[in-house]
Amino acid sequence: DSGESSWSIAPFRFDVTPPIGHSCCGGWIPTIAVVDDPLEAAGFVLQGAGEPVVVCAVDWCALANAAHLEWRRALAEAAGTTPDRVAVQCVHQHNAPFACLETEEIVAAQGDLPHVLDRDFFGRVLADAGRAVATAMQTPRQLTHVAHGMARVDRIASNRRVDRGGDGRVIRGRPSACRDPELVGLPEGLIDPWLRTVVFYDGAEKVVACHSYATHPMSFYADGRATSDFAGLARKRRQADEPGCVHVYFTGCAGDVAAGKYNDGSPEARVALTSRLYDGIVASEAALERRPVRAVTWRSAEILPVVRASFDAKDLERRIADRSGRVVDRNRSAYMLAWLRRLEAARPVPLSALAINDATLLQLPAECFVGYQLRAQAIAGGRFVATAAYGDGGGWYIPVREEYSHDGYEISVAFSDPNIDDLLTDALHSLLAS
Repeated sequence: DSGESSWSIAPFRFDVTPPIGHSCCGGWIPTIAVVDDPLEAAGFVLQGAGEPVVVCAVDWCALANAAHLEWRRALAEAAGTTPDRVAVQCVHQHNAPFACLETEEIVAAQGDLPHVLDRDFFGRVLADAGRAVATAMQTPRQLTHVAHGMARVDRIASNRRVDRGGDGRVIRGRPSACRDPELVGLPEGLIDPWLRTVVFYDGAEKVVACHSYATHPMSFYADGRATSDFAGLARKRRQADEPGCVHVYFTGCAGDVAAGKYNDGSPEARVALTSRLYDGIVASEAALERRPVRAVTWRSAEILPVVRASFDAKDLERRIADRSGRVVDRNRSAYMLAWLRRLEAARPVPLSALAINDATLLQLPAECFVGYQLRAQAIAGGRFVATAAYGDGGGWYIPVREEYSHDGYEISVAFSDPNIDDLLTDALHSLLAS
């Protein structure tokens, strides 16, 4: 029942494992000493809806500012399209690169700070990306059908901001791994418990399956061991089930969501989390109903946020240069300075959405709070929306407006002021309009 299709799809995968000695998570946790399992990028090129569209997920902590743009440019060039038709989202594992070219230039100039990115390695990865996309496009598959499904995930996601005072202010955050019985005993809090999957077919054959779930994807980290952690391991397990279908995993809006209620940071917990996420992926595909592809639409948008009022270039430069300061404070200040300079130069932040029939793959920037994902679903009405966050990571955390007054770690590392909520919400309405 395949017939002729107006659309084609070309899946790709390639290795993005950093070399031994490469920094992780901005340079303030141990560098890579051993590779437990390789890091990958996976995605697809879709043709037939105007110029080609590229969607890609990367097993890195983040791609920020020019580094994110360079990825989109490399994939666009290989696919014969433009960067505004390319979405690159990180999965956000922490034992992996936090790539920012501007920040690397800032810290390298200090001479005593750990690097955040090996630029030669970065260049090699972009060359590999271009080859992978170009090779995939030599043998595209017809895109004839699409299906979507969802499943409730068991005991993974929990909100990090549940320990609050009577005024709503966060007292303590519940981290990705937690052994404090009081914090573990608190409720899950606001999450999106559903894993969403969109599958593309050539006739009856699955070609690409995109999975989206909102939680920080770490069981434990900061040990110098490169790993795709439980999210990547679950995807790889599903990939092994179906070698002919490329499985792509996206982390949703998880800025305030992690596994802390259900994860004590032990190796056994990683195994359990992997199994639970894998089970969710399988369950989301259990009742798929293929429908002929009738319409494919790509939409993109840009926002230009306002930097936090507390950011001052001279003060940040002083903090970066203060050799008595902690590495985390100095390097983080470099990321802040890179963001401030970017917004002063009016370089906007990209968002996008790929709609196929009544399903949408939505791509958002940075560490959005889960409220944005729930808001997107409400805006979309009856449409099926699978959200990927962790696109351009230059702005770090993106809280919903009302959380800015409630303090907590996430607010302290939100690089934009509360008006980013209005900008992002307006963009959601634009991207999800019927």
